Parts: sequence; C-alpha cells; structure tokens
Amino acid sequence: MRILLVEDDTALADGIAKALRAENFAVDVAANGEDGAHLGDTGSYDAAVLDLGLPIKSGITVLEEWRAAGRALPVLILTARDGWSEKVAGFRAGADDYLTKPFRVEELVMRLRALVRRATGNAAARIQCGPVSFDAQTGQVELDGLPLRLTALEWRVLTTLMLRKGVVVDRLDLLDHVYEGDADPDSNSLEVIVGRLRKKIGAERIETVRGRGYRVVG
Repeated sequence: MRILLVEDDTALADGIAKALRAENFAVDVAANGEDGAHLGDTGSYDAAVLDLGLPIKSGITVLEEWRAAGRALPVLILTARDGWSEKVAGFRAGADDYLTKPFRVEELVMRLRALVRRATGNAAARIQCGPVSFDAQTGQVELDGLPLRLTALEWRVLTTLMLRKGVVVDRLDLLDHVYEGDADPDSNSLEVIVGRLRKKIGAERIETVRGRGYRVVG
C-alpha cells in the first residue's frame, strides 16, 4: 500500500511517515499544497493524508481540484482541535474521513486501512485466499492460521493483490503501489518478490497473466 502524506509540519510529517513505514506502507511526503497536488495527479496511491492548513495551496483547494478532475483517491484530512468548520468544508470538498490534531498515529493507521479496504470493494476486514488470510484492519497476514513473516515489499505486493482478489493487477500498477516515488524499480525486481511469495504461500496462489500482470486465486 502506498500513501501520499501532505503536511507542512516537518516534525509531524517525519513522525507519521516513520510510523506508516513501520507498518509496511510506502509513503511519499509533500510539504506544501502545490507539490501535494502534483503528486496526487501523477502518482498511484491507495490513500492520501491531507493537512488543510498548507502553504502555497490550501488542502481544501487541493482536494477540490482532485475531485473536479475525477480522482477517487481516498482522502483523510487533518484538522485543528477546534476546526469544526474545517471538517465541514473538507467533507463538502470530497474528504472521506478526518482526524483532529493532536492524534495517535495508531488511529491514523487503522483509519487508513479501513479507507483502503472500502475503496477496493472489500466489506469484510478479513480476506481469505486458500490457506492465506489477510486482516485488512490490522495488517496481519497468516498462513494456515499462523503469522506469516514477510518483508515490507513482500507484504505490499501480497496485500495489494489480495485486496483485489481474482482481479489481474497490471505489473506497472503493482510497482506503483509498492515502491515510493524516489525508488527506481523494474519488472525484474517485482518478479523476484513474487517468486519469494510463491515459495512462502504456494506457487498456485499467485497466477501470472502473460502480458498483463498477476492475480491471487483460491
């Protein structure tokens, strides 16, 4: 899962990004509304965390522009403690959820997971693929009921596929959802990760659709 974080408070942004990466998310950070709007327009993200009080271009303006352009990216807005009017304005602009500062990062993680799960059409938190299960609310992946040890990249690839169970995920789209913006991956690196996953969960669980990409089955 790849998250866009648009926050001008450097210390807060660093703390959020560190916490999200510890939960295996890929994170791209923008420090102003203009850069954030550009990343949201050009990148492939599972969700965005958007502060409303941004320099150069406000969070509300960024969100309105995304929605006017037809971008369905799930967006969680960050508001001030007494910012009720900001919350209303944010929802009118197209926000999907909000958090009031200060907040616990654990709650942010849970809310982001819920946004991504709903955006991919999964009503239930637990997604089953044969002996492999993914709890989209806790981030836990299990094999035969036992926790499955995965690297961050393996987790991102597998959970991206499981959230779209039965659907072919294009190779380039999968790369975009797995790596951060400053990375320079190629299809060979993706094949290596998929190969490692097949050894861990069974080769038959991940199908290669020639010329297109991958899908999980079961």
